[in-house]
Amino acid sequence: MSVNAVSARCLAAAAIAAAVVGTVALPASAADHPHQDRAKVEISAVQYDAPGRNDRSARSLNREWVELTNTTRHEVNLDGWTLSDERGETYTFRHYRLAPRTTVRVHTGEGRDTRTDLFQDRHREVWDNYSDTATLRNDHGRFVDDESWGHDRHGHGRDDHGRDDHGRDDHGRDDHGRDDHGRDDHGRDDRGHDGHGRDGHRRA
Repeated sequence: MSVNAVSARCLAAAAIAAAVVGTVALPASAADHPHQDRAKVEISAVQYDAPGRNDRSARSLNREWVELTNTTRHEVNLDGWTLSDERGETYTFRHYRLAPRTTVRVHTGEGRDTRTDLFQDRHREVWDNYSDTATLRNDHGRFVDDESWGHDRHGHGRDDHGRDDHGRDDHGRDDHGRDDHGRDDHGRDDRGHDGHGRDGHRRA
Protein backbone atom coordinates (compact mmCIF):
# COMPACT_ATOMS: atom_id res chain seq x y z
CA MET A 1 0.00 0.00 0.00
CA SER A 2 1.41 3.33 -0.97
CA VAL A 3 2.23 6.10 1.47
CA ASN A 4 -0.35 8.33 -0.20
CA ALA A 5 -3.11 5.75 0.36
CA VAL A 6 -2.20 5.40 4.07
CA SER A 7 -2.17 9.15 4.49
CA ALA A 8 -5.57 9.47 2.82
CA ARG A 9 -7.02 6.81 5.13
CA CYS A 10 -5.51 8.50 8.19
CA LEU A 11 -6.95 11.86 7.18
CA ALA A 12 -10.41 10.34 6.62
CA ALA A 13 -10.30 8.59 10.00
CA ALA A 14 -9.26 11.82 11.71
CA ALA A 15 -12.14 13.73 10.08
CA ILE A 16 -14.67 11.11 11.24
CA ALA A 17 -13.23 11.16 14.77
CA ALA A 18 -13.44 14.95 14.88
CA ALA A 19 -17.06 14.85 13.76
CA VAL A 20 -17.92 12.29 16.45
CA VAL A 21 -16.14 14.28 19.16
CA GLY A 22 -17.93 17.44 18.06
CA THR A 23 -21.28 15.70 18.20
CA VAL A 24 -20.63 14.28 21.66
CA ALA A 25 -19.24 17.56 22.96
CA LEU A 26 -22.27 19.60 21.89
CA PRO A 27 -24.53 18.66 24.83
CA ALA A 28 -21.69 19.37 27.26
CA SER A 29 -21.28 22.81 25.74
CA ALA A 30 -25.04 23.44 26.07
CA ALA A 31 -24.89 22.36 29.70
CA ASP A 32 -22.11 24.86 30.34
CA HIS A 33 -24.32 27.69 29.01
CA PRO A 34 -27.94 26.82 29.88
CA HIS A 35 -30.71 28.77 28.17
CA GLN A 36 -31.79 31.63 30.44
CA ASP A 37 -35.50 32.30 30.83
CA ARG A 38 -36.51 35.87 30.10
CA ALA A 39 -36.59 37.91 33.32
CA LYS A 40 -40.07 37.76 34.83
CA VAL A 41 -40.49 40.02 37.82
CA GLU A 42 -43.99 41.12 38.70
CA ILE A 43 -45.70 43.50 41.10
CA SER A 44 -47.34 40.98 43.40
CA ALA A 45 -48.93 43.27 46.02
CA VAL A 46 -49.39 46.96 46.89
CA GLN A 47 -50.20 48.50 50.27
CA TYR A 48 -51.02 52.02 49.05
CA ASP A 49 -53.02 53.15 52.10
CA ALA A 50 -50.86 52.71 55.18
CA PRO A 51 -52.94 51.33 58.08
CA GLY A 52 -53.15 53.40 61.23
CA ARG A 53 -52.39 57.07 61.64
CA ASN A 54 -50.77 58.79 58.64
CA ASP A 55 -48.44 61.18 60.45
CA ARG A 56 -45.57 60.86 57.92
CA SER A 57 -43.35 59.26 60.52
CA ALA A 58 -40.91 56.61 59.28
CA ARG A 59 -43.09 53.94 60.85
CA SER A 60 -46.20 55.20 59.09
CA LEU A 61 -44.49 55.68 55.72
CA ASN A 62 -42.97 52.22 55.84
CA ARG A 63 -46.43 50.71 56.13
CA GLU A 64 -46.89 51.91 52.56
CA TRP A 65 -45.11 49.51 50.22
CA VAL A 66 -44.98 47.63 46.93
CA GLU A 67 -43.93 43.99 46.66
CA LEU A 68 -42.01 42.56 43.69
CA THR A 69 -41.73 38.82 43.09
CA ASN A 70 -39.21 36.97 40.95
CA THR A 71 -41.26 34.12 39.47
CA THR A 72 -38.32 32.47 37.70
CA ARG A 73 -35.68 29.95 38.78
CA HIS A 74 -32.91 32.44 38.10
CA GLU A 75 -31.61 35.45 39.98
CA VAL A 76 -32.60 38.76 38.38
CA ASN A 77 -30.34 41.80 38.54
CA LEU A 78 -32.57 44.82 39.29
CA ASP A 79 -29.76 47.38 39.17
CA GLY A 80 -31.07 50.40 37.25
CA TRP A 81 -34.69 49.23 37.28
CA THR A 82 -37.32 51.78 38.32
CA LEU A 83 -40.62 51.83 40.19
CA SER A 84 -42.79 54.91 39.59
CA ASP A 85 -46.27 56.33 40.19
CA GLU A 86 -48.58 58.22 37.81
CA ARG A 87 -47.03 61.58 38.77
CA GLY A 88 -43.56 60.40 37.81
CA GLU A 89 -42.22 59.94 41.34
CA THR A 90 -39.51 57.34 40.72
CA TYR A 91 -37.45 54.96 42.83
CA THR A 92 -34.34 53.46 41.19
CA PHE A 93 -32.93 50.12 42.34
CA ARG A 94 -29.19 50.17 43.05
CA HIS A 95 -26.94 47.10 43.24
CA TYR A 96 -29.75 44.72 44.10
CA ARG A 97 -30.34 41.17 42.88
CA LEU A 98 -33.64 39.41 43.47
CA ALA A 99 -33.16 35.74 44.24
CA PRO A 100 -35.22 33.04 42.46
CA ARG A 101 -38.80 32.56 43.65
CA THR A 102 -38.51 35.31 46.25
CA THR A 103 -40.23 38.60 47.04
CA VAL A 104 -38.85 41.98 48.06
CA ARG A 105 -40.93 44.71 49.72
CA VAL A 106 -40.16 48.30 48.71
CA HIS A 107 -41.16 50.66 51.54
CA THR A 108 -41.78 54.38 51.09
CA GLY A 109 -39.99 55.65 54.21
CA GLU A 110 -36.47 55.46 55.55
CA GLY A 111 -34.69 52.31 56.65
CA ARG A 112 -31.78 49.95 56.15
CA ASP A 113 -31.93 47.88 52.98
CA THR A 114 -31.90 44.08 53.35
CA ARG A 115 -32.47 41.15 50.99
CA THR A 116 -36.21 41.22 51.72
CA ASP A 117 -36.87 44.93 52.37
CA LEU A 118 -35.80 48.04 50.48
CA PHE A 119 -36.50 51.67 51.41
CA GLN A 120 -37.12 54.69 49.20
CA ASP A 121 -36.06 57.05 52.04
CA ARG A 122 -38.90 59.49 51.39
CA HIS A 123 -40.46 61.88 53.91
CA ARG A 124 -43.99 61.80 52.49
CA GLU A 125 -46.38 59.32 50.91
CA VAL A 126 -45.91 58.27 47.28
CA TRP A 127 -48.92 56.14 46.41
CA ASP A 128 -52.30 57.85 46.13
CA ASN A 129 -54.94 56.26 48.37
CA TYR A 130 -57.75 56.67 45.85
CA SER A 131 -56.28 56.00 42.42
CA ASP A 132 -52.78 55.43 41.12
CA THR A 133 -50.61 53.06 39.11
CA ALA A 134 -47.31 51.50 40.17
CA THR A 135 -45.14 50.85 37.10
CA LEU A 136 -42.01 48.70 36.98
CA ARG A 137 -39.44 49.22 34.20
CA ASN A 138 -36.09 47.57 33.56
CA ASP A 139 -32.70 49.26 33.24
CA HIS A 140 -33.42 50.00 29.56
CA GLY A 141 -36.66 51.79 30.42
CA ARG A 142 -38.80 49.00 29.01
CA PHE A 143 -42.13 48.18 30.63
CA VAL A 144 -42.10 45.08 32.85
CA ASP A 145 -45.31 45.20 34.90
CA ASP A 146 -47.81 47.54 36.54
CA GLU A 147 -50.60 47.54 39.09
CA SER A 148 -53.49 50.03 39.19
CA TRP A 149 -56.19 50.74 41.74
CA GLY A 150 -59.12 53.10 42.27
CA HIS A 151 -59.88 53.60 38.57
CA ASP A 152 -63.55 53.13 37.65
CA ARG A 153 -64.75 51.08 34.70
CA HIS A 154 -64.61 54.12 32.39
CA GLY A 155 -60.95 54.66 33.23
CA HIS A 156 -61.55 57.74 35.38
CA GLY A 157 -59.60 58.10 38.58
CA ARG A 158 -60.51 59.89 41.78
CA ASP A 159 -58.79 62.79 43.49
CA ASP A 160 -57.56 63.08 47.08
CA HIS A 161 -61.17 63.58 48.21
CA GLY A 162 -62.36 60.46 46.44
CA ARG A 163 -64.14 62.44 43.71
CA ASP A 164 -64.12 61.52 40.03
CA ASP A 165 -63.57 63.69 36.94
CA HIS A 166 -67.04 65.19 37.44
CA GLY A 167 -66.34 66.09 41.05
CA ARG A 168 -68.69 63.40 42.38
CA ASP A 169 -68.02 60.82 45.08
CA ASP A 170 -68.95 57.12 45.19
CA HIS A 171 -72.59 58.09 45.79
CA GLY A 172 -72.64 60.40 42.77
CA ARG A 173 -72.77 63.54 44.91
CA ASP A 174 -70.77 66.72 44.36
CA ASP A 175 -69.01 69.01 46.86
CA HIS A 176 -72.42 70.27 48.05
CA GLY A 177 -73.71 66.76 48.62
CA ARG A 178 -76.08 66.96 45.63
CA ASP A 179 -76.66 64.34 42.95
CA ASP A 180 -77.10 64.72 39.18
CA HIS A 181 -80.57 66.21 39.77
CA GLY A 182 -79.22 68.77 42.22
CA ARG A 183 -80.87 67.02 45.18
CA ASP A 184 -79.28 66.43 48.58
CA ASP A 185 -79.37 63.34 50.82
CA HIS A 186 -83.03 64.09 51.63
CA GLY A 187 -83.95 64.34 47.97
CA ARG A 188 -84.42 68.11 48.11
CA ASP A 189 -83.14 70.69 45.64
CA ASP A 190 -81.69 74.18 46.27
CA ARG A 191 -85.18 75.52 47.16
CA GLY A 192 -85.81 72.70 49.58
CA HIS A 193 -88.33 70.97 47.31
CA ASP A 194 -88.36 67.23 46.84
CA GLY A 195 -89.23 65.32 43.67
CA HIS A 196 -92.95 66.06 44.20
CA GLY A 197 -92.47 69.80 44.54
CA ARG A 198 -92.94 69.69 48.33
CA ASP A 199 -90.64 71.60 50.69
CA GLY A 200 -89.49 70.69 54.18
CA HIS A 201 -93.03 71.48 55.49
CA ARG A 202 -94.62 69.06 53.04
CA ARG A 203 -96.21 71.90 51.03
CA ALA A 204 -96.71 71.40 47.29
